[in-house]
Amino acid sequence: MTAIKHALQRDIFTPNDERLLSIVNVCKAGKKKKNCFLCATVTTERPVQVRVVKVKKSDKGDFYKRQMAWELRDLAEVDAKDASKENPEFDLHFEKVYRWVASSTAEKNSFISCIWKLNQRYLRKKVEFVNVSAQLLEESVPSGESQSVAGGDEDALDDYQELNAREEQDIEGMMEVCEYAISNAEAFAEKLSRELQVLDGANIQSIMASEKQVNILMQLLDEALSEVDTIEGKLSSYEEMLQSVKEQMDQISQSNRLIQISNTNNGKLLDEIQFLVNYMDLSKGHIRALQDGDLSSPKGIEACINASEALLQCMNVALRPGHEKLMAVKQQQHLFTELRDTFARRLTNHLNNVFVHQGHDQSSTLSQHTAELTLPKHSPLHRDLLRYAKLMEWLKNTQREKYDGLSRTYVDYMTRLYEREIKDFFEVAKIKMAGTTKEGKGNKFATLPRKESALKQETESLHGSSGKLTGSTSSLNKLAVQGSNSRRSQSSSLLDMGNMSASDLDVADRTKFDKIFEQVLSELEPLCLAEQDFISKFFKLQQHPTLAQGEMEESDGGVSSRQPPPGEHRHSMSLTEKDMVRLMMNKIFQSIETELNSLIALGDKIDSFHSLYMLVKMSHHVWTAQNVDPASYLSTTLGNVLVTVKRNFDKCISGQIRQMEEVKISKKSKVGILPFVTGFEEFAELAETIFRNAERRGDLDKAYVKLIRAVFMNVEKVANESQKTPRDVVMMENFHHIFSTQSRLKISCLETERREAKHKYTDHLQSYVINSLGQPLEKLNHFFEGVEARVAQGVREEEVSYQLAFNKQELRKVIKEYPGKEVKKGLDNLYKKVDKHLCEEESLLQVVWHSMQDEFIRQYKHFEGLIGRCYPGSGITMEFTIGDMLEYFSSIAQSH
Repeated sequence: MTAIKHALQRDIFTPNDERLLSIVNVCKAGKKKKNCFLCATVTTERPVQVRVVKVKKSDKGDFYKRQMAWELRDLAEVDAKDASKENPEFDLHFEKVYRWVASSTAEKNSFISCIWKLNQRYLRKKVEFVNVSAQLLEESVPSGESQSVAGGDEDALDDYQELNAREEQDIEGMMEVCEYAISNAEAFAEKLSRELQVLDGANIQSIMASEKQVNILMQLLDEALSEVDTIEGKLSSYEEMLQSVKEQMDQISQSNRLIQISNTNNGKLLDEIQFLVNYMDLSKGHIRALQDGDLSSPKGIEACINASEALLQCMNVALRPGHEKLMAVKQQQHLFTELRDTFARRLTNHLNNVFVHQGHDQSSTLSQHTAELTLPKHSPLHRDLLRYAKLMEWLKNTQREKYDGLSRTYVDYMTRLYEREIKDFFEVAKIKMAGTTKEGKGNKFATLPRKESALKQETESLHGSSGKLTGSTSSLNKLAVQGSNSRRSQSSSLLDMGNMSASDLDVADRTKFDKIFEQVLSELEPLCLAEQDFISKFFKLQQHPTLAQGEMEESDGGVSSRQPPPGEHRHSMSLTEKDMVRLMMNKIFQSIETELNSLIALGDKIDSFHSLYMLVKMSHHVWTAQNVDPASYLSTTLGNVLVTVKRNFDKCISGQIRQMEEVKISKKSKVGILPFVTGFEEFAELAETIFRNAERRGDLDKAYVKLIRAVFMNVEKVANESQKTPRDVVMMENFHHIFSTQSRLKISCLETERREAKHKYTDHLQSYVINSLGQPLEKLNHFFEGVEARVAQGVREEEVSYQLAFNKQELRKVIKEYPGKEVKKGLDNLYKKVDKHLCEEESLLQVVWHSMQDEFIRQYKHFEGLIGRCYPGSGITMEFTIGDMLEYFSSIAQSH
């Protein structure tokens, strides 16, 4: 085994800088016996790496080769199978379990012992040993060859120390004396021994010589100790002397501390007195201003503002603990409370008088605005009242009940004032609006009375109306009845249809209405914004959330009967100050929304097309108000009214669609351009003018789609019901008119419908031309249709002439029936018939006649081709040529 170990070390491990520590001859358990060696090795370089290497004898020779290696740190467990009995089997648990059978138990134990020592030395007991004898795992127990291999070599490796530079020089110096030829090792060792003895003797003599120095040192230490005792005695006497001084200094320190405490207390007392004097003392001027100050003059108001702010600071001062028990403090607080209550009463009474006085002054100026469509300006009132804004803020912070009472009083007076102003303003607007139809119209609104009672009665009747077009349906029925009359009477009816209103207004009247409605909105907008801005500034309602009082909902004058907006409760609750502003605005301007709805109903009743103007104007003002403040009263109110306007607009569109469906045509006269087709044209022209650059273009686009679909559907319905005019003519003329209208107006949302109208017009034009051309050459058409039928049944074209019904004689007979003169006569009759079918408005006669010419030439060429293919060599030709046909069509068109 030793020879094998040396051979493995030399051939395998030395080239890899490894040392072989232990070896065991093994074979795999349970398989065919095939011996190999397991070797425990360490590297000679640091850091040391420990491995278990499997070495196998080569099959081609007697040398060994390295087959597999495992790092010892990957070894998880060593299982010796049995600790009490000799058993050569053992297991090594690496990434999987390797089962081995050693050649002898001694080799197995030696190998396991080496693994255990390497584990103890390098892996800090990481590997687990199972079924291994405890004696085998003791590091100090020798084990023959294993001790020498695994222990001695490793210890020698660890105890080895490299020579330093000085040691190397000494050895080289000794070897130079011997001239590097040490032939007698014993003589060299003896020489080294003698030199060592000489060095030992020198060391002993040096020690003996140092004893005298030690004695001198001891003597000096004794002298030092005696000096220390002397110094300690002096320090004790000094300490006794200082003790009396210390007692005297303690007494002085105690006295100084008491003086300092007294000074501190006096300073604190002075600070407290100064604090109370500075923060709880109100000057006589302020007291006089609060008790008797003039609340009418600017100087008096300024003095009252300064005095109220000073009083508020005195009342809100943060008193320190114990201050409230002082009699002087109690007296000052009582004085402040009396001054606050007195000034709050004076201020409340004065502002109540201002509200009442200003309300009467404003009422007296209403008469001068009665005849004009303008609202009185309240900027002077606001300017006068804003001088009291800081006093209102003081009242809000000190006397909330009086502040709420003033708020209710202001709301009550302003509600009645604005109600009269707005009522008169809308009365004038209604009179002017109804007056737009006076001049020669005979409208029922022309005699609208100017008196308030009569106007109110008219308005109430408007509230009950549904906003439908009262006269449009009758106009359409009238159109249907007049359809049997001449084109001139029908044209005048179409104008009525285009207007689609009971009042028969013209563009000038609608423009005047648009200006009146714009004037109404332009007057209301600055009025509401100015009032809301004043309320926010005067009542200081733009900063923090406040508690809304239930009384705000139940002010005098019948305001309590009006329900608050959704989401706002009548009882006290936490509201933001914006909500408080909105509540006050709702009460002050409670009549605006009602009056606007009444005005809108009146305009819609006068002319349903007014809803287009109102939708554009109202949308613009809502958009403007939302940009300023989305939550403002004006934005909310106009938004609610916009819903009503949009609903009227939708009713207008639905009414037009319903009128289309109710149109009846005459059975005795030709149809021509249907009235609702021209009505859509005039509606689109008007709408494009009104909605140019409008914010709500999407509403119009949706209405366009609904209307054009209804037009398409009802055109087809009328065409199917027409008895006098062919269906293709009705479809062709009306869809041509629709296509022309859309192409001229260039309505982008109807591009699909425009293409569809063009497609329907083209298809029905072609259908009408084909159906009409079958009549002039009726027998010739029937003959060649039979020829094509025989060819379709499988008869060859050159054999058709052998068919009895389609032989050459029959063909000549049919062709002779249509000489050029007869064809021209037939075409002339066809022209008259087409002219009778078509209406003059669209001027499609020449277009249709040209299409018939092209179709007739196509049929002629088709007949010539059939004759050439089915009757080859017969010499049969038509009685007229293409040139003759062109001359026929041209002369007929010129003659008519």
